[in-house]
Amino acid sequence: MDVFGIDLQALEYWHWLTLGGLFLVFEVLTMGFFFLWFGVSAIIIGLIVLAAPAFPWELQWSLWGMLAIMDLFAWKIFMAKKLSKGIKSDEPHLNKRGDQYIDRVFTLEEPIMNGFGKVKVDDSTWKIECETDLEAGSKVRVTGLDGTVLKVESY
Repeated sequence: MDVFGIDLQALEYWHWLTLGGLFLVFEVLTMGFFFLWFGVSAIIIGLIVLAAPAFPWELQWSLWGMLAIMDLFAWKIFMAKKLSKGIKSDEPHLNKRGDQYIDRVFTLEEPIMNGFGKVKVDDSTWKIECETDLEAGSKVRVTGLDGTVLKVESY
């Protein structure tokens, strides 16, 4: 069986190493950790064929496919475990702007009516929700966040 003039039943180690290198280059271009495992598996098969040149071509292809899929799933399981533990950060609220305002105290420029109002926070205006109505000039403390609405209480 020929593909691009290469007999797929007579692959040598350098074919596998080249294929692995191409997958790794493609991985660098796409950066998705998908083609990496096909490349690593091809390089492993290339090293096996280098050590044992009589390794049957059927086993080469089968082992390459199995290794690639096993590597892919192992990576997925590893990342799932790592992400489930949470990634530690020096700045856990860096991209969670609303979380940065929890426990801060602000002065109302407008009254809270029917439990809702607005407050000026730094360079922006946020919607706020409070259990009690408050007059303009009252101080409020941010206790939580519900989407883009700050939960506040009288301070």
